[in-house]
Amino acid sequence: MRHEGWKARLPKSENDLWDGLTALDGGAQASLFAHCASFAVNAVYEPANRYNQGRVSAHGVRTRPDQANVLARAAGLDMVQAGWRPTVDNYLGRVTKPRILEAVREAKGESSAQLIDHLKKADMAKEAERLLDGSGWLPEPLRLVDSSPSSVELEGEAGPLPEFLAGEEDLENGSDEHSQHSGSPAVA
Repeated sequence: MRHEGWKARLPKSENDLWDGLTALDGGAQASLFAHCASFAVNAVYEPANRYNQGRVSAHGVRTRPDQANVLARAAGLDMVQAGWRPTVDNYLGRVTKPRILEAVREAKGESSAQLIDHLKKADMAKEAERLLDGSGWLPEPLRLVDSSPSSVELEGEAGPLPEFLAGEEDLENGSDEHSQHSGSPAVA
């Protein structure tokens, strides 16, 4: 719909395009720029494997969320303020039971997760929607990543290891003081 509006508003002739663009006021130019940029943003996870015929590289998949986070921070995008909430239709019905339990555990604690851990998936998703309502919980891909250094890092103290360097024990304990690394990255 927005694309059709811009298509109708812009000159049909390539010769008139630049004159048409420069005639737009600043707000219209910003709106057109945002519309064009929206076609370039891709934060969707797509596995890089031999079956995708070179359409996406592993590096491309890794950098998508970073690029989307830069744009989201610049635009002040807050999915909770925008009105997104986890529902059966948009998230809870599309993920595994362990993910549902993880969401409830993060938002409401272990006791709430235990209330629904015995349910079949459809019932679990429905009850999780009820439990998560109003909590402000977001799946990780929708969370804004804070790129500012923490006060601990500013004081020169080392923060926790990144997930790809931490062993499973490190992730569970939140500390790397007494753990032994297995040599393989932890799986989230």
